[in-house]
Amino acid sequence: MNRIYTLLTAIVLTIAATAQTLNVQVGNVTYQFPASQTGDMTYDNGSTLTIMDKTFDLSDISSMTVDQSQVTDNQVRIIYDGTTATVQVAGNIAPYVTASINGAHVTIDQSNTDAVNGDEITYQLSGTSTNGSLTLNGSYKCTVSLAGVTLANPTGAAINITNSKRIQLSAKKETVNTISDGSGSQKACIYSKGQLQFQGNGTLNVAGNCKHAVKSASYITVKNITINITSAVSDGFSCEEYFQLKSGTVTISGTGDDGIQCDLGGTTSTGETQDHSDEDTGNIYIDGGTLNITATADAAKGIKADGNVTIDGGTITVRNSGEMSKSIKSKATVTINAGELTFIPSGAMKVINSDASYSSAIKTVDFVQNGGTITITASGQAGRGITATNITTNGGTLAITNSGAGVQGTNDNYTAKGLKADTSISLNAGNITISMSGTGGKGIKSAGTYTQGTTDGNGPTLTVTTTGSALGS
Repeated sequence: MNRIYTLLTAIVLTIAATAQTLNVQVGNVTYQFPASQTGDMTYDNGSTLTIMDKTFDLSDISSMTVDQSQVTDNQVRIIYDGTTATVQVAGNIAPYVTASINGAHVTIDQSNTDAVNGDEITYQLSGTSTNGSLTLNGSYKCTVSLAGVTLANPTGAAINITNSKRIQLSAKKETVNTISDGSGSQKACIYSKGQLQFQGNGTLNVAGNCKHAVKSASYITVKNITINITSAVSDGFSCEEYFQLKSGTVTISGTGDDGIQCDLGGTTSTGETQDHSDEDTGNIYIDGGTLNITATADAAKGIKADGNVTIDGGTITVRNSGEMSKSIKSKATVTINAGELTFIPSGAMKVINSDASYSSAIKTVDFVQNGGTITITASGQAGRGITATNITTNGGTLAITNSGAGVQGTNDNYTAKGLKADTSISLNAGNITISMSGTGGKGIKSAGTYTQGTTDGNGPTLTVTTTGSALGS
């Protein structure tokens, strides 16, 4: 006991003299206390030591040192190094963070941080491990900052966040971060029970070798960051409530199912809400940025929504080549207000029990174009450009080139089409060009009503070239 007391006295005198940092190491976890914040340290009954409300069992302490290291308040640094990892915890949040390490697998339990100036904790990941992971438990908002990390978990999720609150996942500027998983029962390589907000000016590469690449049980937003999903057994992004691409660059390829899939979280849609607060719609919003999706699996969709798909800007390219695949599929309405959109569907149709299913660029209930430029280059057998219950154009440019061949000796349903509607087509305005070069291709087909132009005499600029009929019902 006298030896420990002497050690503590020496450390206190050293801190006072150098005004630097006290490092308390417990295994591979180091708690860092800036001298300006430590105040009184309580040594109790020869068994515990309390610093800044963090109480240590003396038997757990590996070492106590003083150095000139710099500490950032509210930050936890996780450094991966092959088969091991180390964790450094800022002293001001030490009472709220418990870290455990097994090899390079790190588990963090985070408790209340309201007492820390209302700020949230940032977990900064760096280094490399081919057999490591991060599991984050808690019930408060926080940030996971990727600062040049390469992390692979061969037996589970690489990043598993059970915290049901909003999580900001940020890639630091000019860093490249590569995350992958392996076999197991995980839902995704990167999984979050709560909302995921991707941001930052760095790059994130993700490979989902078990199921999805990225999965949130709530909404997902993307801003500024560059995300490359290089592979996924199932979807690239899978989420509930809504998905929003605000800006940045997202490239998705190598998926076994959809590029982006958004499901309704509950049983009833809330409808779109202001700033999407507490929204549960199954909607997908693309406000800007660059989105490139290549979907090659049969029946896969580049973009799939339980709700609406609304595009207000950005540059979007979707290539889908599997049988019965779609560039965009929505159970409600696809609305194009702005942006440069390129869709390249090339998958063949498939007949199941005499019922044919086709590849197409857009399949939805209601399609509305108010602006933007849409270019569709379709080549799949009997493929479609746009298929909907109702199709309306109020502006913008729509160019459909379809070279898909029809099936000889069968009914009209087995021919390629530019626009196909079950109930109505209303071409009110816009610049529309449809070119059908496949056998028996039809430019425009409405099973119900067809109107061209408005009551005031205005209308679209429309050019239809086809091997079959330009307009049919």
